[in-house]
Amino acid sequence: MSKAESDSQKATAVEDDDEPDEWDKRIFSTGCSEENMKMTDCYYEKKDWRLCKNEMETFRKCWKEHQNDKRTESKDA
Repeated sequence: MSKAESDSQKATAVEDDDEPDEWDKRIFSTGCSEENMKMTDCYYEKKDWRLCKNEMETFRKCWKEHQNDKRTESKDA
């Protein structure tokens, strides 16, 4: 494979990655994608969920406001 072909395949892979996958579509459908992103970014940066309580609570409130607990049949612990 030539370098040009390899570069072309890499570019295609990057372009494909820009498309929403099934996970993204599910998160977007909850109405809480921004809150989810902030929560996961917090964990990625701090590597400790205990340091992300505010982000988790914001996500939880959004989840309830959009009635996702009914849609997914999730229950409070």
